[in-house]
Amino acid sequence: MILVDTALAKRQAANNPIRVAMVGAGFMGRGIALQICKYVQGMELVAVSNRSVAKAREAYAQAGILQVEAVSAASQLEENIRRGICSVTDDAMLLCQAAGIDAIIEVTGAVEFGTNVALRAIQHGKHIIMMNAEVDGTVGPILKVYADKAGVVFTNADGDQPGVIMNLYRFVKGLGVKPVLCGNIKGLHDPYRNPTTQEGFARKWGQNPSMVTSFADGSKISFEQAVVANGTGMRVAKRGMHGPTVPSGTPLKECMMDLYPLEDLLQGPGIVDYVVGAEPGPGVFVLGTHDDPVQQHYLNLYKLGEGPLYLFYTPYHLCHFEVPTTVARAVLFNDAALAPIGGPCVEVVAAAKTDLKAGQVIDGIGHYMTYGLCENADTTQENNLLPIGIAAGCVLKRDVPKDQVLTYDDVLLPQGRLVDKLRQEQVAYFAQAAGTAALAQSMKETSALH
Repeated sequence: MILVDTALAKRQAANNPIRVAMVGAGFMGRGIALQICKYVQGMELVAVSNRSVAKAREAYAQAGILQVEAVSAASQLEENIRRGICSVTDDAMLLCQAAGIDAIIEVTGAVEFGTNVALRAIQHGKHIIMMNAEVDGTVGPILKVYADKAGVVFTNADGDQPGVIMNLYRFVKGLGVKPVLCGNIKGLHDPYRNPTTQEGFARKWGQNPSMVTSFADGSKISFEQAVVANGTGMRVAKRGMHGPTVPSGTPLKECMMDLYPLEDLLQGPGIVDYVVGAEPGPGVFVLGTHDDPVQQHYLNLYKLGEGPLYLFYTPYHLCHFEVPTTVARAVLFNDAALAPIGGPCVEVVAAAKTDLKAGQVIDGIGHYMTYGLCENADTTQENNLLPIGIAAGCVLKRDVPKDQVLTYDDVLLPQGRLVDKLRQEQVAYFAQAAGTAALAQSMKETSALH
């Protein structure tokens, strides 16, 4: 974002840095801390919260900051901000409550916990940057409603695939090209992977095995594409998306015309989807169309081909390197990298990874019992399907065979979770909004007749 560097330079020159705090100090959180503390002007990471305070200290130490203080009250944190001292804590809510913090980065991947962090940050007037597609894809639309009412930005992040896709989508729309598919490029997709099969890869890269599993079993890309759909108004062409596989290393521009049925692309609002094995991986892409024959001629001249589909792609996603850009966009320009535009368009539902038995407690995303599939939100609602973001901790009331999608009727929900409360609010809020819009349209049509 070309404007951001200049705006941050001005904040640096004025000795008025953006003050940001971060919840989560895992693999991605440590990278974000390093980037902000060492390489971003005009921004300060004033506090880090993590279940293990030692890991929060480690995130600062990796960034070269050794003088940090543990805090247990918002007043202590506020005093440290005034004194220019970095703080660590195991209480994330202190970061949400304390004055002097402009934005919170949530980077845990936990659904119930992340939902609590997001809502509390919003309620205390802080912009919230979600490196947590699991929360965004489960209750993002209603959190966006809360954020709008509070006058703050709720946004997914630049650098993660959804944010990179949205930046590309906005660029393509700005050219006058109509996006018809927002795509993601994967190297592997096997819904039956689990933390045991992925343990070696996770150890090699210093990552969490369950998080790595969620990449491999399709849950993560389902959340990412659901978030993109909710930010663009797109849908999925079928449950689970098409997700074609091509020979490894196949250039996307050579195979794009054969990957997806044209009727799925050229009718309706467009679709979100992915491809396995294509290059440039792990990048993202947008397929677009243009109706103007003169502009088609120019696009052909500029080596985008004769159509009807034109390919635009970004050959990388740089994750933690780009997150500070999202913070700056929110704080300085009130601009979200990616946020829901209304009610949910696509949701991520839970399918059985193995035969499940009555009485079992469902484990978490990227574990042994379920994997996620994209489904259109109206179908999810009509069939009472169980979102995978809700599934963890639920008790099975009956046996569910392998690969069957779970419903709310199959489970008992845990008591007292905020995520369940917000799901209910989300359904009710957007049902009422849809009813109001339908009534207004009916009145408009009646008036036109008279």
